[in-house]
Amino acid sequence: MERILVVDDEVEVCNLLREFLGSKGYEVHTALDGSTAISKVKEVRPHIVLLDIIMPGMSGIDTLKEIKEVDPRVGVIMVTAVADQEVAKRAIGLGAYDYITKPMDLNYLETVVIVKIIELLG
Repeated sequence: MERILVVDDEVEVCNLLREFLGSKGYEVHTALDGSTAISKVKEVRPHIVLLDIIMPGMSGIDTLKEIKEVDPRVGVIMVTAVADQEVAKRAIGLGAYDYITKPMDLNYLETVVIVKIIELLG
């Protein structure tokens, strides 16, 4: 079963994505901050990480850097409420697979997840 880690400081977002992705057959884990996310990446080895950019403490960009050090193959999809092209370019440059703005189109999110998993697992 493919594993997805949802990282967002908003509990409601984590719950929504856990329910949605869980209903699609994924094993979904959540983290409310960057340091917990890094621990979970080491522990559960997710295939995909949905990572909020703006979080208190460690930012999503800093978390992305650390996640890629732990597991360079993990597919990180940045999620944010702020559409900032410079941040998007930076995230992609640091190894993020995609950049999605909130409110999310769940069908688009599912498509991006499926494409990345197929790419990872061949």
